[in-house]
Amino acid sequence: MQKSRRISAKVALGTSVAVLALMAQAGGPNPTCHHCSATYIPVSELNAYTDKAVKYRLVDQQVRSVDVGKVQVGIGMVTRGKLLADPNRKGAVAEHEQVSEVYHVIDGEATLLTGPDLVNPVKRPADEQTVRLQNGPGYNSDEIRQPMTTRLKPGDVLIIPAGTGHLFTEIPDHITYMMVRIDPDKVVPTKSQAQSEADLKAIPPRKGAK
Repeated sequence: MQKSRRISAKVALGTSVAVLALMAQAGGPNPTCHHCSATYIPVSELNAYTDKAVKYRLVDQQVRSVDVGKVQVGIGMVTRGKLLADPNRKGAVAEHEQVSEVYHVIDGEATLLTGPDLVNPVKRPADEQTVRLQNGPGYNSDEIRQPMTTRLKPGDVLIIPAGTGHLFTEIPDHITYMMVRIDPDKVVPTKSQAQSEADLKAIPPRKGAK
């Protein structure tokens, strides 16, 4: 009888330990990105993209695209040259169906129109590089009805939700900004440090070359 009681006590103790362990697990961290590492991008790499943009007259370059669990986060560097106001530009408004963007202006100034009401929207080609690798499917349009006008300057931040059209109407000299892309549907591929380093070394094809 005493032996039986000792066995019962051991079973009860083991059960209690198991329950406590489960309770501890339930109350502990439960992140949406399991065992994920941080991603470090040095300013030298960002500056290298800007230098390449100036040298080869590039505009938008993807630096990284990182899977962080429920979403993907992209980092781009954008350099735009002088742009005079032109009311006759057709198809210049950009809109992204699934990817939201955050601009952080580093250098230069510009005037940007934003808004969701597009005039004459036309779907962007699926094989376009920016669609495939940077901001996913979307539309171009001729105008934005009742747009919000923002004059961007160094240090400013602007959030452009998916579905919101955006159009630069004037750039007095140039504008350079870092772009954070929020991609909840993971419609663009990831891009690693190794891929970024390879991109920086690659010479882009000349426009019009096949």
